[in-house]
Amino acid sequence: DVGEIIRTHRIDDVIIAEPSLSREKILEIIEDCESEKVSIRIFPDVFQLRSSQAYIGDLDGLPMISVRDAALRGWKLMLKRAVDLIVAGAVLIVFSPVMVLIALLIKLSSPRHPVFYVQERVGLDNRPFKVLKFRSMRPDAEVKTGPVWAKRGDPRVTALGRLLRRSSLDELPQFINVLLGEMSVVGPRPERPHFVEQFSQKVARYPARHREKVGLTGWAQVNGLRGDVNIEERTAYDLWYTENWTLWLDFKIMLRTIITLFRDENAY
Repeated sequence: DVGEIIRTHRIDDVIIAEPSLSREKILEIIEDCESEKVSIRIFPDVFQLRSSQAYIGDLDGLPMISVRDAALRGWKLMLKRAVDLIVAGAVLIVFSPVMVLIALLIKLSSPRHPVFYVQERVGLDNRPFKVLKFRSMRPDAEVKTGPVWAKRGDPRVTALGRLLRRSSLDELPQFINVLLGEMSVVGPRPERPHFVEQFSQKVARYPARHREKVGLTGWAQVNGLRGDVNIEERTAYDLWYTENWTLWLDFKIMLRTIITLFRDENAY
C-alpha cells in the first residue's frame, strides 16, 4: 500500500520513474498519494494527469512532470497554525459578550434543551472530531429523517436559529475547535461521516480534501459554493486551495468572508 509506505517511512516526495508501468497503474499510484502530504513527480510519459498544478521541471537535468507540490508543510504549516491561534483567540475574546447573549436567548427559547449542538465531523487525515455550534434547529430535527442537509426554508430551523444561520453566528463556537487544533480558520468545509462516505464514492478526488485541516470558511465558500451546491465543483475549489496555499490567500478569504457575512444567499 503506497499510503502506508509513505506514512511508515515519512516520505516527502514520491517520484514515479518506472517507464514500463501502464498509464492506469501510474494514475492508481497518484490517487493513492492524494490523501498524503507529499509532492508527486513523474517522468513525462503520462498524459492523463488530473491535477490543477502539473508543470514540467527537472531533477539533476532529467525532465520530469511535477503533478502536485504539497503546499502546506514545514514552516508554512507552523505559520498557518500561529495565525489560527491569534485569530481564534481574538475572536473568542471580542465576541464573548455576543456568545453569552446568544446562549441566553437559546436557553430562554427552549429551557429544557442544550445551548450547543455537538456533531461528529471528519477532519485532517479522515480523523473524526466533535464540532461545536450554537443550536439552531429543533432537538428532534433528524429523528425521523436521519442525516440530511439543511435547505432553504427548512422547517427544522427555529426562528432564532434562522437569524443565527443567516449571519453565521451559530458557528462562533467553532473557534474553540480551532484553538484545540481540530480545525483551521480557513480550509475545506468539514462534513459528517455519512456525507463524506457518500461524496467519496461520487467524486474521485474528494478524499484528498482531508490532507489538510478543515476550516470555518474556505475558498469554495467565498465563491458561493456553500450549502446544497454541486459537490464536484466545490471539491475542485477546495483542492485548488490546498494545492496553492499562501498566507495572503488565507487573509483574502477571511476578508471576503467578513464582507459577504450577511449577504450569503446560501446560508440557511
